[in-house]
Amino acid sequence: MTVNMHEAKTHLSRLVAAALAGEEVILARGGKELVRLVALESPTLVRKAGCHPIVEGPDFVERSMAPLTEEDLKDWGL
Repeated sequence: MTVNMHEAKTHLSRLVAAALAGEEVILARGGKELVRLVALESPTLVRKAGCHPIVEGPDFVERSMAPLTEEDLKDWGL
């Protein structure tokens, strides 16, 4: 699908959903195609739990099993 910039600004959420669903989304200005909106292969999800962010991603298990750094220990009051 090709959309102009004005439509893209108006319907960004819908265009992102289309890209996440695998649809090719092209943004154009004055009828000239400029950029392609694509989904990341492996998006990283960041959530906050209390005051410390929880970051999930491909290396989540390895990072979660690593010992705490001195800075982490200070942040946790240990």
